[in-house]
Amino acid sequence: MRRKVAILFCGFLLACAARAEEADKPEETYSLHGQSTLISQYHGGFPQAYSGTNSLVARREIKTSFTATLFAGARLWSGGEIYLNPELAQGRGLSGVLGVAGFTNGEIARVSSPDLTLYRARLFFRQTFGLGGNREYVEADQNQLAGYQDGSRLVLTVGNFSALDIFDDNSYSHEPRSQFINWALLTNGAWDFPADARGYTNGVALELINPGWALRGGLLMEPREANGLPLDNRFSKAHGGVVELERSYALQDRPGKVRLLAYANRANMGSYRAALAASPIGPDITQTRRLSTKRGGGLNVEQQLADDLGAFLRAGWNDGKTESWAFTEIDRTLSGGISLKGARWGRANDVLGVAGIVNGLSNDHRDYLAAGGYGFIVGDGRLNYGRESILESYYSLAVVKGLSLSLDYQYIQNPAYNKDRGPVSVWSSRIHYEF
Repeated sequence: MRRKVAILFCGFLLACAARAEEADKPEETYSLHGQSTLISQYHGGFPQAYSGTNSLVARREIKTSFTATLFAGARLWSGGEIYLNPELAQGRGLSGVLGVAGFTNGEIARVSSPDLTLYRARLFFRQTFGLGGNREYVEADQNQLAGYQDGSRLVLTVGNFSALDIFDDNSYSHEPRSQFINWALLTNGAWDFPADARGYTNGVALELINPGWALRGGLLMEPREANGLPLDNRFSKAHGGVVELERSYALQDRPGKVRLLAYANRANMGSYRAALAASPIGPDITQTRRLSTKRGGGLNVEQQLADDLGAFLRAGWNDGKTESWAFTEIDRTLSGGISLKGARWGRANDVLGVAGIVNGLSNDHRDYLAAGGYGFIVGDGRLNYGRESILESYYSLAVVKGLSLSLDYQYIQNPAYNKDRGPVSVWSSRIHYEF
């Protein structure tokens, strides 16, 4: 009997200690964070045999983009949170954000403007249902309130957000404001993820998160037109569905994650093959639009190699039968790289990154471009097909807390899949501040 009492008493003390530890760490009821990013890009002249409406300009160019975002959040009740992100954007992308499928600046929207524009980037509600397991403390961050959560949980997100907020994350290659700038490195380039021309959408996502694995699913709105800003409100007919399975593991005691993603988009998309059948020379895919489905998938791996070194790999594919609708004109992609922190040379908060990308097209898509067709990003009027290959490297210098300066270089072989154009080198500088 005394032994049982002693065990119960020890359990009581441990529970009290756990509660005292939780009390030592704050649980936020509201939060306010912000960021601003200024990116300037330059490329010199490069060889070209011809140009078209959507070609990268072959003469010298300098363009600058700026964004500033406010991340405001509040806890409504236990597990219930709401977030609002007003955003400012200004600037232009190189060649009007045309001429490269893996475009060089993931921060510039395809509706870029020289005028400072204010818009709502996100307004969403998140409800977390605890399912037990060891309690975890979540640090305060952008769109994340500090507090405790169960190791096993169900998370519901509803409203206006980015599909990339939830799906296809990667510790080393996901954020153009602080990591690689090329937008084929912020996600799987062959995932034509549902979004308006600024990169946001409306929809619902559900995540089942457990220690060691997670399962996510979402149903999201598509734009009304290819690369359009208004979203299609016929949600029952036009939408993008996505499912992702994530598995955590350890390789020689180093943490890693693998994610498998599958998607199916339903929208008023045209067919490359139908456009060619209607007009073998100068086909216009917009004349063949009807409700169609595009399917694809992806593999996403991240692996810590040392305390200061990590690596990533992504591979993606879509069927390439219907026109690119929301993201970019990539039907096949393979990317990978490393990220090294600067502790080895006495700069622990600096980061050096090196990555490569190889993008490709389906047969239907390349035949359409070769016949003189145009998408919303690429099209030189002709095509001598070759895979678009990009090498990117950057160095991020930590100046003070929250402020970093970066120098970035991208080498692009066969821009827009055309052996008759390029190669081209793009230099970038980036100033990023967050609080």
